[in-house]
Amino acid sequence: MTDTTIHLGSTVQGGTIAPEFRFRRLRRSNTLRQLMRDTTLSVDDFILPIFVEEGIKEPVAITSMPNVFRYPESQLGGVVQRAWNLGIKAVVLFGVSHHKDDCGSDTWSDDGLMARMIRIAKAAQPQMLVISDNCFCEYTDHGHCGVVDMHEGDVDNDATLINLQQQVLTAAAAGVDMIAPSGMMDGMILAIRQALDENGFAHIPVMSYSTKFASAFYGPFRDAVDSSFKGSRNTYQMDPCNGREALAESMQDEMEGADILMVKPGLAYLDIIAEIRANSSRPLAVYHVSGEYAMIKAGAAAGVIDEKAVVLETMTAFKRAGCNLIITYYAEQLAQWLKP
Repeated sequence: MTDTTIHLGSTVQGGTIAPEFRFRRLRRSNTLRQLMRDTTLSVDDFILPIFVEEGIKEPVAITSMPNVFRYPESQLGGVVQRAWNLGIKAVVLFGVSHHKDDCGSDTWSDDGLMARMIRIAKAAQPQMLVISDNCFCEYTDHGHCGVVDMHEGDVDNDATLINLQQQVLTAAAAGVDMIAPSGMMDGMILAIRQALDENGFAHIPVMSYSTKFASAFYGPFRDAVDSSFKGSRNTYQMDPCNGREALAESMQDEMEGADILMVKPGLAYLDIIAEIRANSSRPLAVYHVSGEYAMIKAGAAAGVIDEKAVVLETMTAFKRAGCNLIITYYAEQLAQWLKP
């Protein structure tokens, strides 16, 4: 009989690691790693942004955002159906208007681009959750997110709220499934909720861009929507330096009736996402914005990163920080990558 020596621990710098502390045991195989994960990704996590430009016949490539296009209205239905066939269950619509004015009045016209986009998307796939981005920057000739007070040179918060109420009622009448106000006006959720509830649309949920920073990561988006914007939105979007204010903004929107809270951008603000999650039981979304998307694309094109691996790690970080939903230009690729 051969003697057998049983080792209960490994010597490390004169000490021992007891068997119960060996984390690596649960990392030994891919199957074990998959079974042990407390954060997972699913196609149900993703919302696809779609840009629609009126007056064009073919898709227009957005050069700063590879593989992203402005689609003509005639092709919107096909894009929505394609997304649905991939398993994506929600889209958010952005209009590229050729009928801009100083207040964005096209957005409260029943025949305007916003209303037309919603009707086309719902007709293409009635089960798709169609979300309208409710703001004015894409529909104003100055590119600000509301009415500009010509004396102050800044957005008139309360005048903008009145127009926003008209806009969301037009979206609701067109058949939208969810309202997503992104202008960061004080009191916008209360104003929207009152307008919807008092006009027979109490069933429509509101996903608020509740903590939206005045970020340098938005540059390519302005190319995408052909924005004429000059200057800054620092007076109404959040200062990136302020974490406590960021939490307060989202808690205010929750109190006013927001059904879903959102942080925008994502990667530079994972701490904010986690802080809101610790203080709210509302569903939480994040917008993986144009600059974040473009940086990954540029890194992959340069051959310095693995695009798929970096995207999956990024999306996992959003989920781990506490997000339920992720708005991302990678939604269609993610749906393909995550197929069983």
